[in-house]
Amino acid sequence: MRLQDAVISYAARTPMALAVQGPDDQLTYRELDRLANRIARALEARGVRKNHRVAIWLEKSTFTVATMQAVLRLGAAYIPIDPLSPTARVHGLLTDYAVSALVTTAGRVTAVLTGSLASVPSLVTGGPGDACDWPALRECSDADLPDPGSGAEDLAYILSTSGSMGRPKGVCLSHRNALSFTGWAAAELAVTSEDRLANHAPLHFDLSVFDLYAAFQAGATVLLIPETWSFAPLKLNDFLIRQRPTIWYSVPSALLLMIQDGGLLDLAEPSLRAVLFAGEPFPVAPLRALRTSWPEARFLNLYGPTETNVCTFHEVKEMAAGDTTPIPIGRACSGDRVWARTESGGLAQEGEEGELMVAGPTVMLGYWGDAPQGDEPYSTGDIVRVMDDDNFQFMGRRDHMVKVRGHRVELGEIEAVLQAHPAASETVVLVSGSGLGARLNAFVVCNLEERPSLLQIKQHCATRLPRYMIVDRVWYLSALPRTGNGKVDRTALALRLNETTDQET
Repeated sequence: MRLQDAVISYAARTPMALAVQGPDDQLTYRELDRLANRIARALEARGVRKNHRVAIWLEKSTFTVATMQAVLRLGAAYIPIDPLSPTARVHGLLTDYAVSALVTTAGRVTAVLTGSLASVPSLVTGGPGDACDWPALRECSDADLPDPGSGAEDLAYILSTSGSMGRPKGVCLSHRNALSFTGWAAAELAVTSEDRLANHAPLHFDLSVFDLYAAFQAGATVLLIPETWSFAPLKLNDFLIRQRPTIWYSVPSALLLMIQDGGLLDLAEPSLRAVLFAGEPFPVAPLRALRTSWPEARFLNLYGPTETNVCTFHEVKEMAAGDTTPIPIGRACSGDRVWARTESGGLAQEGEEGELMVAGPTVMLGYWGDAPQGDEPYSTGDIVRVMDDDNFQFMGRRDHMVKVRGHRVELGEIEAVLQAHPAASETVVLVSGSGLGARLNAFVVCNLEERPSLLQIKQHCATRLPRYMIVDRVWYLSALPRTGNGKVDRTALALRLNETTDQET
């Protein structure tokens, strides 16, 4: 099975069932199928063929979902790009991935398809009065396309993650990679055509894979939540009341905001029968409060880096009052095999710690431009403790990768951007706090007499980084502390974050 097959099937079997609903429009399975066919033919006319890559730089919408389906119908792979990404970052992504076409708005086309990308064809969309290719799209047939002959092991999409060398890494995922997870999740939750899945995550974020494809596998409905609402608690709570989703999946930070600033616990028990969360630890106290308020709903903590989709899960059931023990990331799922490897390379036993390893059908094809992953297990970089019954407790990161509001951030990428500032001779970035309180702190050794202001540093970062990777604070130092072997002493810098003698700019 492939990611496009379910929509094609339900369009034939239950054409009038609602497939995807946005804040301003909606598409039945038949309408989604036909729109996807039109877009596919428009892309085909622009030279897109099997095994090509198509970048999609659009806000979340029913059209965007249809475009993803269209690309797959040509046997190509889609690359969803954060609509808030700066132009320079997008230009670099399109170049690195050697895209065959770009689907975006008119303003973005003129900004990014320059220089070496000037010959890349585009399909332009837009609102009323915006120059767009809607007339050409209307002229395209909505009839079924010939099967491209793609298979379950073929590349379906690429998700960009933060890279340690200052450049994003492209995680290449196949149809099988995605469907192994979504198929397991749909079965675990017994998703049916009556369900309404809330799509909180952006479409360039791996959490959205479940929302879309678990729904389509069951002939259910996807309810799109605009990116501008992602951390707007009152709007999200209103969404729960008005749209009555049955399944919710988001980072814990969103639910925390809905509890703290939106009065989520004061709402009457919603229509939700399942609450899924992933991307970062959920603080125990608010999770317990939510679990108590919604006793009839299932609560699942899902875990897995982008490279493996979801590979473990833990169902949160009874939570004893006063217990502050973090909830585990659970046991293997999605057909994967997981284990903890000790520093000596052995298998960690119950009570021991080690790096979590993953092997199985959800593990990525590999990073774009690197050697294929093959049958090699994936080293997550996460340190876990082995519990009883094959469960795991997350203990922390092996390296300098952190999570900020559910987004995986490689501090090295931020440091590389800061290093490009003419005032910076050396830079180190550390995170302080967690969850909603997480802050990115930049330590900078300045080589100019006049130090840039915090606003100037933020503006510099904004030209190369997405919003969630822009530093919150800057600390200027005459020199970075060093360990005995000459490496930057990050532990010493972490201690400085709690001192008041350093000057914050």
